[in-house]
Amino acid sequence: MKKISQYFLQGLLILVPGVVTVYVVYLVFTKIDGIFPFALPGAGFLLTIGMILAVGFVTSNLLAHRLVALVDRLFARLPLVALLYTSIKDLVNAFVGDKKSFNKPVEVALDADHQVRVLGFITRDELQNLGLADSVAVYLPQSYNFAGNLLIVARDRVTPLAADPAEIMKLIVSGGVSSR
Repeated sequence: MKKISQYFLQGLLILVPGVVTVYVVYLVFTKIDGIFPFALPGAGFLLTIGMILAVGFVTSNLLAHRLVALVDRLFARLPLVALLYTSIKDLVNAFVGDKKSFNKPVEVALDADHQVRVLGFITRDELQNLGLADSVAVYLPQSYNFAGNLLIVARDRVTPLAADPAEIMKLIVSGGVSSR
């Protein structure tokens, strides 16, 4: 019975990551493919990707920049819409825009002896407009979750890390178990 349990657990360790990954990719593909319902599977997905590329191409020209700026100003003035639009825009820009926010990995000491530390990313170096001149904003992603906490930390408790931000994020999100 012990050997059967061992084989079962070994099978789970091999199958679960692959099956879950394939399932998530399948869900994303079918959701995107379902935006434009065509009889040919994958046609909606290709059309969606093509439209995103076309919008990116068109908006990279100077005239389209003015249109995008106009839409930004419009959405920024609408109550409730402004909160949602600017939050989503800032979040997307944090990961893929010119203003990437998760590119300064740091270690934050939580106690005076520096014995308890957490890893995070500086998202704002200056907080003087909030009356916090000697502090920085540090985002702490949560493990196995798409959430995190924003801490306002005294600058002297923050140590910049000379590490790849993607590796730090992978380590945090995996709960410290990621080895690649």
